[in-house]
Amino acid sequence: MSPVRRCSRTACGRSAVATLTYVYADSTAVLGPLATYAEPHCYDLCAEHSERLTAPRGWEVVRLAPDPAAGKPSSDDLEALANAVREAARPPQPTVPEPADRGGQSDSGRRGHLRVLRSPDS
Repeated sequence: MSPVRRCSRTACGRSAVATLTYVYADSTAVLGPLATYAEPHCYDLCAEHSERLTAPRGWEVVRLAPDPAAGKPSSDDLEALANAVREAARPPQPTVPEPADRGGQSDSGRRGHLRVLRSPDS
């Protein structure tokens, strides 16, 4: 399997440079930079086919210009990645046992951030 994505047009073997998505509810065809990964309902197009793209009568074509800086990792991206790696490498924090009296709260055996409170009249 080739790591390079090819144009979705029949009999075209050129490399894809753009992704086409249809928004049927708005009668719009959106042509943007090549998506990160192939989606089942999107079409990858080569440069020639993306330039010649036309939409059905009554439809609008929205062409999104590629962001030249989007392809390069920013310092924020690298810092976020480093922080995620550090967080994953930390040993788990010991849990503090809860008091025996739960104030009428349901004891489901799970420790989540949500709790079920019984109504005062029941």
